Amino acid sequence: MTWHQSHNVVDEVMVHPFDGEVWQHFNSVHSHFSAESRNVHLGLCIDEFNPFGSFAASYSFWPVILIVYNLPPGMCIRPEFMFLSTVIPGPSRPGRNIDVCLRPLIDELMQLWSSGALTYDISRKQNFLMRVALMWTINNFPAYGMVSGWSMHEKLACSCCMENKKAFTLTNRGKASFFTATVISC
Repeated sequence: MTWHQSHNVVDEVMVHPFDGEVWQHFNSVHSHFSAESRNVHLGLCIDEFNPFGSFAASYSFWPVILIVYNLPPGMCIRPEFMFLSTVIPGPSRPGRNIDVCLRPLIDELMQLWSSGALTYDISRKQNFLMRVALMWTINNFPAYGMVSGWSMHEKLACSCCMENKKAFTLTNRGKASFFTATVISC
């Protein structure tokens, strides 16, 4: 869990999120958090799938998975180190109600950020106050829109650029289908 403390960043090479500017910026802004190398950096992954096959039955299933980024690159995305924290089942996607489903997880993450949790470190044989930071969310655009509350439709699909970009709509009205796509150039 303290791998990142002894890891040396090589210029221009990113093998782990720790090597990126975001992690370094986070450490400089939140020095109280980065002072304890055993504090946990998390990623939150949300995606939708149909457990009954692609079109066999209309059903939506949303697993919410936490990834621990304190681990070395070869370990942090292995299944045994990914934690299924919530499952959002339903006949359709949760939409704006995803807030209700994620509220217990958000409350716990907020408590772990602000107050921490007394944790036993078996390697050092001592207790410490562990804090947790949610660093990233990883999801597709529909899930990103629901989690962030940002409309992922039409001309405001990029939450980074917001209104400051050029977007236009392509329309294809063929015999079989009607298709519309928004093209964004950030």
